[in-house]
Amino acid sequence: MIGQHIIDRFAALLGPKGVTSEQDDITPWASDWRGRYHGAAAAILSPASTAEVAATVKLAAELGVPLVPQGGNTSMVGGATPPADGSALILSLRRMNRIRSLSSDDNLAVCEAGVILSVLHDAAEAAGRRFPLSLGAKGSATIGGLISTNAGGTQVLRHGTMRALVEGVEAVLPDGSVFDGLDALKKDNRGYDIKQLLIGAEGTLGVITAASLRLVSAIASRAVGWIGVETPADALRLLRLVEERLGDSVEGFEVIANDTLGFVLGHVHGTRSPIETRTPWHVLIEIDHADLSEPGPSDRLEGALAEAFERGIAVDAAIAANEAQAEAFWRIRESLSESEKAQGPALQYDISVPVAKMPAFMIETAAAAEATFPGTTASSFGHLGDGNVHFHVRAPKGTSDGPAWIAAQGQTINAFVHDAVVAAGGSISAEHGIGQMKRAELARLSSPARIGALRAIKTAFDPKGLFNPGKLIPLPDEG
Repeated sequence: MIGQHIIDRFAALLGPKGVTSEQDDITPWASDWRGRYHGAAAAILSPASTAEVAATVKLAAELGVPLVPQGGNTSMVGGATPPADGSALILSLRRMNRIRSLSSDDNLAVCEAGVILSVLHDAAEAAGRRFPLSLGAKGSATIGGLISTNAGGTQVLRHGTMRALVEGVEAVLPDGSVFDGLDALKKDNRGYDIKQLLIGAEGTLGVITAASLRLVSAIASRAVGWIGVETPADALRLLRLVEERLGDSVEGFEVIANDTLGFVLGHVHGTRSPIETRTPWHVLIEIDHADLSEPGPSDRLEGALAEAFERGIAVDAAIAANEAQAEAFWRIRESLSESEKAQGPALQYDISVPVAKMPAFMIETAAAAEATFPGTTASSFGHLGDGNVHFHVRAPKGTSDGPAWIAAQGQTINAFVHDAVVAAGGSISAEHGIGQMKRAELARLSSPARIGALRAIKTAFDPKGLFNPGKLIPLPDEG
């Protein structure tokens, strides 16, 4: 544990608002969102400016104190949880929550790391623009965390992940120096792209303090449809059809297994199935227009779906009649993770494979998992259009001790699922990062060249190993 004399040094630097040392206040921030990883920290450090972050990092380097950067603490892989031995302090960016500027002329917002995603959404909307990244944790996830994990979400099909939306970053590096890269330059050929190294680095190379983010035109009109299909292969056929007919107006394309839909309907009060027919699989589509040109998105989507019925792709469909109904459709999608979690112990996988291989993967891997691990059930949901789905293997019914089941079965099931992903040419982490959950599997399944490069970059930026220890980078005995 870190002694009080060290906490006092940080308190003298940051003042009474900058250090939290009461354990009752620290405890909620010392565990991950899923409750799988539990750490300990003697204090939470909360600088209020980039200068204070830089001074904090310099002092930590002087004292040899590891830091765990943290935003909204919504990591799905234990990426923002401090070590259990109390050897690190939490570095919270939540006080740095200003939108420094927002320009509709430049289509750019400069936000500090602690800005909550939904706050940015509201500010962009007020300026007639939008930030085109959304996810279920938008009410608590922060910009810094989203950048550090290269978050995806439901609009990647059209707008890309955070890598595509970040125009510039400001960050404090492990020696306390400030990297000022906020200028949104379209052309910049000064060697290695430090910005892209920091995006997705999970706080292991630097602390994101602010970012310049790309905005897009506000939605003038949209259509949201819910379609029942027989198979994921039909869902993919539907995706290709709407892409052919509707082009880049396709904003979102989500696929959901029927049992997963049932979890939401049983768990979230006020939800109901958008269609009457019970189909094995469901598709949620959003079509957006930035203008009010005719035909509108609803008419265009209706035309595409008519063709889908003619081809035998769709079984049933509903197009939202108004904004309230559209939001109700999306509420189902955004409640999937919460509802899955409520079903009991499960192993969740955020994976990607080539889009063409995804339908077979969803069916065959689920069936193989259930056959290999009797009593389990498996299914998936997610962003079929970009090859990323969330694949879940649930413990047998009646399992009362979830941690014990995971301890006994987790490593074997992990290897089974990840081997299937790699065999399909995919990635074991599509949008949630590696954190501590997938570090050993990253080492097991990656080439020596990849692991060597990751370790070399980490050593070059953080030779003392003080930034987010135990995350992302496999240890020597893991590779």
